Amino acid sequence: MMNAATMAEPLTLSQGDTIEKVLIAQKGRKVTIRLGSSEDLSGTVKEVNGSLVQLSELNGKEFYDAVIATKSIAAVIIRTR
Repeated sequence: MMNAATMAEPLTLSQGDTIEKVLIAQKGRKVTIRLGSSEDLSGTVKEVNGSLVQLSELNGKEFYDAVIATKSIAAVIIRTR
């Protein structure tokens, strides 16, 4: 049985939301970022500063972080259930 800590929250979008705002709302949570090159990077959103996002604890590379230009992000994939 899943407890409240492991359950994901539903994703809601508002008028005027951007990739940056979605990522800021996910700070501290695990996401997958799909780049325009169709490459996926999964990890925890550590920081977002408008033009860059820092992912920490990358899947398969837990001792590494990634800094990604938000303009190169095609999609943010978020677990909702």
